[in-house]
Amino acid sequence: MPRFTFGEWVESAVDWLQSNLTWIFDAIKAVLGGMYDGVNAVLSGGEPLLMAGIFAVLAFWLRGVVPAALTFVGFALIDSLALWDEAMATLSLVFVAAVITIVIAVPMGIWAARNNKVSATLRPVLDVMQTMPAFVYLIPGVMFFGVGVTPGVIATIVFAMPPGVRMTELGIRQVDGELVEAAEAFGTTPRDTLTRVQLPLALPTIMAGINQVIMLALSMVVIGGMAGAGGLGEKVYAAITQLQVGLAAESGIAVVILAMYLDRMTGALNERVSPLGRRAAAKAAAGARRLKFTHYKPGTAVAMVGVVVLALVAGGLNFAGSGKDKGAQADGTNVGQGQKINLGYIPWDEGIASTFLWKELLEQRGYTTDIKQLDAGPLYSGVARGDIDFQTDSWLPTTHKDYWDKYSDKLDDLGSWYGPTSLELTVPSYVKGIDSLDDLKGQGKKFNGKIIGIEASAGMMGTLNEKVLKEYGLEGEYEVVSSSTSSMLAELNASIKKKEPVVVTLWSPHWAYGKHDLKKLKDPKGAWGKGEDVHTVAHKGFAKKAPAVADWLKKFKLTEEQLTSLENEIQAAGQGKEQDGVRAWLKKNPGLVDKLAPLPAGAGGAAQGKDAGKTVNLGYFPWDEAIASTYLWQNMLEDRGYSTTVKQLDPGPLYTGLAQGQMDVQFDSWLPTTHKDYWDRYKDDLTDLGSWYGPTSLELSVPSYVKGIDSLDDLKGQGKKFNGKIIGIESSAGMMGTLNEKVLKEYGLEGEYKVVSSSTSSMLAELNRSIKKKEPVVVTLWSPHWAYGKHDLKKLKDPKGAWGEGEQIHTVAKKDFPKDFPELTGWLKDFELSEAQLASLEVEIQKGGAGKEKESARRWMDANPDVIDELAPVGS
Repeated sequence: MPRFTFGEWVESAVDWLQSNLTWIFDAIKAVLGGMYDGVNAVLSGGEPLLMAGIFAVLAFWLRGVVPAALTFVGFALIDSLALWDEAMATLSLVFVAAVITIVIAVPMGIWAARNNKVSATLRPVLDVMQTMPAFVYLIPGVMFFGVGVTPGVIATIVFAMPPGVRMTELGIRQVDGELVEAAEAFGTTPRDTLTRVQLPLALPTIMAGINQVIMLALSMVVIGGMAGAGGLGEKVYAAITQLQVGLAAESGIAVVILAMYLDRMTGALNERVSPLGRRAAAKAAAGARRLKFTHYKPGTAVAMVGVVVLALVAGGLNFAGSGKDKGAQADGTNVGQGQKINLGYIPWDEGIASTFLWKELLEQRGYTTDIKQLDAGPLYSGVARGDIDFQTDSWLPTTHKDYWDKYSDKLDDLGSWYGPTSLELTVPSYVKGIDSLDDLKGQGKKFNGKIIGIEASAGMMGTLNEKVLKEYGLEGEYEVVSSSTSSMLAELNASIKKKEPVVVTLWSPHWAYGKHDLKKLKDPKGAWGKGEDVHTVAHKGFAKKAPAVADWLKKFKLTEEQLTSLENEIQAAGQGKEQDGVRAWLKKNPGLVDKLAPLPAGAGGAAQGKDAGKTVNLGYFPWDEAIASTYLWQNMLEDRGYSTTVKQLDPGPLYTGLAQGQMDVQFDSWLPTTHKDYWDRYKDDLTDLGSWYGPTSLELSVPSYVKGIDSLDDLKGQGKKFNGKIIGIESSAGMMGTLNEKVLKEYGLEGEYKVVSSSTSSMLAELNRSIKKKEPVVVTLWSPHWAYGKHDLKKLKDPKGAWGEGEQIHTVAKKDFPKDFPELTGWLKDFELSEAQLASLEVEIQKGGAGKEKESARRWMDANPDVIDELAPVGS
């Protein structure tokens, strides 16, 4: 039979949906996420024991005294296990998914009960929904909605829908036909027949269906945890993948308590809403002879009062607690200012260690964090979509090659922080005579013909099957058993306890080498290839979202000794206390926080200058390089502990203010030509601190897409291409006189070109308009100018030197400036910016807009974190 490529059709359909209907998925995600957040805020907002009391009151109303007491004990146990937040998150997910499912399932069941064609159509659809492995639902869920709550809710709705539809249809169809006929005979409308006859009689069956919907929804919590839905599912998943038996038991008990509560309460709800149920409950209570108080159930009004009172108390305590938290916040070094960073990790030891390390570092630096454990596929997908900001456990170029190839255009590699790693096959040291991969040949029976592997999707598994086995002639003799990392470690641990031979896939670094006495099998043929590096990978745009964090991550390094000791500290702390382990490790490594996450300038991390506390009066006139350099120095001086004032003035008043000592310094003296008159007039009362940029230049420029025009010589004979125009600036500008009187004559362009006088802003607008339309244009420009950072432009060469020599931009201060500010004088004498630095700074300030120059300069500094130590060094 030919291969039926059904899977390829599905992938094509998914790709089309991703490309064309993203807006729908985003809307669904926003709605479901909003519903979940709202419910979770209510359930997790109060004090746990008061919320347990509310659940107990509901149980008292529905079931009686004993169930109420057991409810309180059960939820108190969840709180004592430190799983309250996770349990409420799970309950929120179940509630949202169940409500949506019931709203859809019950009407569909009614429709199917009243229409045989609808019933016949729905039946196979429901069969597929009910029998399809639940894991399959997560794949499109993650692809369409990213990691988080939404794919968990979607998968839960699909999985839990069938019993709701089927039981509703069954309940209505089982209503005695004679009753329906009697109702119709008395002239009852079909609508009233449904609502007054069929639904009340079918209600016990419908409620049984709703009970099953809720139970199935709860059964999906672990699968939802694999997609980052959080809650108890994430805890159970973490326990499974990390072989944490204790955590698995605790999380499992919490799930059981929730399941029993929901099952009993939804079952009892039938007694409250169904006439038949109320009649049966009343009969049972009347027949009770002993312990009648145990059958007492308060009225709805009484129960409601109890719930409201407890809710108000819980809300009041929560409000008071939140007020205290606000008062106890930040310590002056709150760099992140509460910005949220989402981290994800694969449950590999170095991933756990590095992720919780960065969680602690970021929180110490004033960020808030959210952390999710995911499998490699959902993790890479989540980072690519931007749901996860970064992850620190990308093994490249081999292990995670497939994921990198698939998502690389949406990811940024922030560099390697550990390496080289190594992949290997390993045996316990008591297995004698097996020291190399060569030694495995002919020894298959000793190991039952098996090599215990990890996840089939891991790159090392592909290398093992496709290269290592072939290279050493082990094909046919050994079967590579795909499992999971946790299963492989469990098999290794079990074999060691029994002293049985076993060969497993492992890698370095790994804590198993510290726990067990193992041998790495030598690879004389180099089949495993070179060692890999462990990289940090972020989504595109993360560096703009959090430039300081991105810079820290780019410089992040750990030695093998540091990583091993960190992993051991986390192992010693135990499951669920990874961050405590990190804190203990950081205490043993003082100074590492400042090394790994140095405080950016302005966040309390910049050392104070010798003259800290002095006030420096800065002045500037509104030229781009003056604005950029002035606000850059304002930020740097404040970081060094100086006070500053900044004033914008025209050149005349500014030079006068400097000469009179009213202003201290300005950064935009163009010498020896442009500001010659001012310098000649005031030079006896000024100090020239030297040039920080130069030479400047005047030029004509064209967009880079204008081919064949690279020099002023090339303009001759090309006037029609530019409509015979050179777009100039203000007619009073000195460069306009030089252009008309010298440049045009020198290159024979008179008559062919007309210089259009306008303004600097009009010239830039014309340049921008032409670039958008890809039209040829030639404009007057000068260097430095931010336009060269924003657009791809060509400066036309001036082989005849018609523009004259370029100038230098100097820092000029008042006469006594060196005496008043000796430290700052030294900094300013050494001050230099490259053309690329100045252009990027000017572009950042342009983006920020008027009135936000200081904040824009700060963003540029954050993206260039070494600049303050380079330009304003503080000696030890």
